[in-house]
Amino acid sequence: MPSPDRVARELQASLGLLIRRLRQVRVVDDLSQPESTALASLVRTAPATSADLARIEDITAQSMHATITTLERRGFVRRTTDPADGRRMLVDLTDAGRAMAGRKRDARAEQLAAALTEHFTAEERAALLAASPLLERLAKLL
Repeated sequence: MPSPDRVARELQASLGLLIRRLRQVRVVDDLSQPESTALASLVRTAPATSADLARIEDITAQSMHATITTLERRGFVRRTTDPADGRRMLVDLTDAGRAMAGRKRDARAEQLAAALTEHFTAEERAALLAASPLLERLAKLL
């Protein structure tokens, strides 16, 4: 029976590689990595403050502010005053931002599906599918 430490190290290595590769999936959009990541975070958490997004992505507030400013100029996000606290600004996706995030997500799913079709057996795909809820549960615990 493998130790929790060994499982943790193997998962860290393999999932880290998978995440890095998925982030490299390009859609003809010329979004930078920080812009793409901010859009993905907004899909899950919008509306949010720039500071909230910076904490989620573990980057400086200044870096996130610059990213949000670029996304706003490109029409992917908008800032509005927080109705609960007029001193704060909330960032939300525009329709164009939602569409771009969807295209990025779909491109990643297509690349995963192609790799699974070409290089994995039906049994291996079933094993990965069976592990998916466990990985999600683990992610929620961290």
